[in-house]
Amino acid sequence: MASLGRIILGRAAILAACALSCWSLPASAERLKDLVAVQGVRNNQLVGYGLVVGLDNSGDQTTQTPFTSQSVINMLAQMGVNIPLDQAKSIQLKNVAAVMVTANHPPFARPGQPIDVTVSSIGNAKSLRGGTLLMTPLKGADGQVYAMAQGSVLVGGAGAAAPGAKVQVNHLSAGRIPGGATVERAVPTSLGQGPYVVYELEGSDFEMARRVVNAINARMGAGVAQAMDGRQIRVAAPEYPDARVAFMGRLENIEVEPVQAQAKVVMNPRTGSVVMNQLVTIEACAISHGNLSVVITNDQLPEGNQTNVRLAQDGTNLLNLKAGTNLADVVKALNSLGANPQDLLAILQAMKAAGALRADLEII
Repeated sequence: MASLGRIILGRAAILAACALSCWSLPASAERLKDLVAVQGVRNNQLVGYGLVVGLDNSGDQTTQTPFTSQSVINMLAQMGVNIPLDQAKSIQLKNVAAVMVTANHPPFARPGQPIDVTVSSIGNAKSLRGGTLLMTPLKGADGQVYAMAQGSVLVGGAGAAAPGAKVQVNHLSAGRIPGGATVERAVPTSLGQGPYVVYELEGSDFEMARRVVNAINARMGAGVAQAMDGRQIRVAAPEYPDARVAFMGRLENIEVEPVQAQAKVVMNPRTGSVVMNQLVTIEACAISHGNLSVVITNDQLPEGNQTNVRLAQDGTNLLNLKAGTNLADVVKALNSLGANPQDLLAILQAMKAAGALRADLEII
């Protein structure tokens, strides 16, 4: 019995220790590099106009897109091939498509580095599948050429058509060329100004800025980091490039406990999508919901066709929603309304205006 008691006490001690250790575990922390961005270190958008050739009779109809044939004529003229004007107007190209080429010029990219490009049709081409993009200069917002793109276009879709029938999977008028552009010019990027480097939070949050400053000062020393406002944090860093890069590499791995997310409801009126996080709550409220419908019928009578228009409205019962303190209660309460997604958008906005929805509404 004594040995049995010692075993029970031992197991109890182990369970108590495990419970205590689980209770003392800190909240999941995130690395600093996942929470902030370095001021001035950013992507730069590039765009260019080009031609995709080698299509299987799925290119632009030049009678409706004259810029395609004009581009081909200009390209051939630069290569020493002159087409008479009387023949240029009647030229028909079924294997060529005019496209816009877009890409992101990453920070610190140097000449010779490959980058991915996206090719999108701007005419009435049926498909870019199997096509090849001819050499296309990609320009920045300042009009300067920063990259040159060329290569085979990869289209993720497929399609087939026959008289009276058509089948298509995914999108055929846009594709990508992995590593299809070569950087020709670098964009100057500075890591801070003078003895400081400025970090920017994804959103303005004073509490998050305070936590980042405390985490940096705890690792690097008091006074190294200072919060300039709710978004920008100024950090004293070595001025020599090599030492500054090493210093910033150490900062990236500092762990910071994130601030609890804000209660938010995101709505998309175009698709009727409603997404909410677990912090959304509602107060007790009463909602009257009804749908108005118009029914139009066309009856064939011996004396002719007769059109009837009928206006109908569903019952507008007043529903009482109880207060919900968690996401499951909120979903259950909203489902009890029996509203479709489009009606739910209007209901949520009305609940927010009445003060019954404890969350921020964001429409995208």
